[in-house]
Amino acid sequence: MTTRTAPPAPRRRTRWKTALGVFLTALMLFPVYWMFNVSLTRTEDMRADPPHWFPWNPTFEGYGDVLRDQLPALGTSLGIGLGCVLLTLLISAPAGFALAKLLRRGRGTVSFVLLVAQMIPSVVMAIGFYAVYVRLGWINSVWGLIVADSTIAVPFGVMVLAAFMSGIPSELMQAARIDGAGTWRTFVSVVLPLGRNAVLTVSLFSFLWAWSDFVFASTLDRNGEAIPITLGIYAYIGNNTTEWNSIMATAVVASVPAAVLLVVAQRFVAGGVTAGAVKD
Repeated sequence: MTTRTAPPAPRRRTRWKTALGVFLTALMLFPVYWMFNVSLTRTEDMRADPPHWFPWNPTFEGYGDVLRDQLPALGTSLGIGLGCVLLTLLISAPAGFALAKLLRRGRGTVSFVLLVAQMIPSVVMAIGFYAVYVRLGWINSVWGLIVADSTIAVPFGVMVLAAFMSGIPSELMQAARIDGAGTWRTFVSVVLPLGRNAVLTVSLFSFLWAWSDFVFASTLDRNGEAIPITLGIYAYIGNNTTEWNSIMATAVVASVPAAVLLVVAQRFVAGGVTAGAVKD
């Protein structure tokens, strides 16, 4: 008695999908390549017709300008990003734990409020922050930007962490209570270590939001002594001239930390985003 095996999938279909995937990937990455291309293009070649698709005569003047002028702005953005991560975790981790394990009533209402909070445009929030910061004296301050950027990250962090923590078996928490651990000790020693992927995901997105913020920075810190890199780009935009190679070089340098973080943390992000999506 012979058994029949299923015929192999046609290679033509696989090659077609691969070619389509490569084309779409190249299409999405083309702006990144063009940004790098312009950062190496000489000023006199900017208006060439047809444009130079490859920097045949590259110049590194733009990157020299970045190293000379933008290092303080990069340091400010790094400090704002790390501060936003710390403040976001300090608020969203306990709040997510309370929403998932401690709140008995009104859990759906709180989740709905968090969802609505993420839909508020940043421009509207920036206007409100400006009115409050004028009275508090926080205009043109780094701490003001950290607080403002955290308002975007905290609702997202609470929802992600609550989704993961709701899937932690209650037996683990009961075992911790039997061993004498209180609510806070259970949260720190049991829940947080299990939620490593979710915590890293919230940290990554919080940092990226703060790193790439422009609306809050231009509204609350335009004239400050310490400005983030998103405002540092404006140093190369004048009334009559625009230094495009310096602008694009700054954009390339500012993109490197975000790209490195995404590559390093991608496996943790995949686990953190889907945390709580499937339950046994």
